[in-house]
Amino acid sequence: MEISIRKIDQDDLLALQQIGKETFFETFAPSSKPENMEKYLKEAFSEEQLRAELMNPHSAFYFAELEGKVIGYLKINTGAAQHELQDQNTMELQRIYVLAAYHGKAAGKMLMDTAITCALEQGVDFIWLGVWEENPRAIRFYEKNGFIVFGEHQFQFGEELEMDIMMKMEL
Repeated sequence: MEISIRKIDQDDLLALQQIGKETFFETFAPSSKPENMEKYLKEAFSEEQLRAELMNPHSAFYFAELEGKVIGYLKINTGAAQHELQDQNTMELQRIYVLAAYHGKAAGKMLMDTAITCALEQGVDFIWLGVWEENPRAIRFYEKNGFIVFGEHQFQFGEELEMDIMMKMEL
């Protein structure tokens, strides 16, 4: 039973849609209004949206798999695909999610290591991300992996305006 990481492509769209919806729902549904959750899942994980993201040459997705089952995923962005900085010398770690049943089994660390390897290969100065201020587990994970706070930004989630902590790791 060994976890493996692999880069994905268009053929993995439906599996990406499934893991994306499932992990986002697991993570945020307990603290979200159902109508906001439904709207976000429908828009962010639509086949059309994911196909466009998979085709973007400045974005890459990776799956964490265990015995053929997708248990988590990673999305990284460079250049114009980044949501905030859009600097050629930075990389955005946009999504890193692992199913709750597999927390603590190193899948998150393996996905993080994959992001760091990609960043080093591309020669970026730092990796950055936004994390919801009310997600202490994720914040601790990022801090443990060398990220520090450098700012904050607002995130529209349905009718709610939420605050994300901006974190970065110098390379």
